[in-house]
Amino acid sequence: MARTTALAVSRRTFLAGLAALSCAGVARAGDTLTFDELYGKVSVLGLAFSDKVKALDGKTVSMRGFMAPPLKAEAKFFVLTEIPMALCPFCSSDADWPSNIVVVYIDEKTTFVPPSKLIEVTGTLEVGSWTDPETGFVSLLRLVHSSFETV
Repeated sequence: MARTTALAVSRRTFLAGLAALSCAGVARAGDTLTFDELYGKVSVLGLAFSDKVKALDGKTVSMRGFMAPPLKAEAKFFVLTEIPMALCPFCSSDADWPSNIVVVYIDEKTTFVPPSKLIEVTGTLEVGSWTDPETGFVSLLRLVHSSFETV
């Protein structure tokens, strides 16, 4: 009987440990945000952020998308798009520029990946209009202190 009790406690401890590990992984990973979840509605006044975006403002989130061709080979920011872009978005007309973009700021300059590679970016979501003092680039949504990897 003692052996059965020891196995039950061991199993219970093991299962509790698994549950704790899975919760810890969720806490580290943050929330996932998709391009379809960025805006709640489109009206005559323009795009309105979704409730999910508003709730995640200031929190760590992960997004998947494609790196738009950067202005320079190495920089501390890039634009994340829903679809791959073959041309530099700043070099074409604004009609070609997608409305669902997120500016991604990384802490150190890096060499970027080809625009056809799917990447996952994790960073702190900032919501609202902001002008970068160095570049003059205006953004509505940003991921700051970000990291990325190819998927």
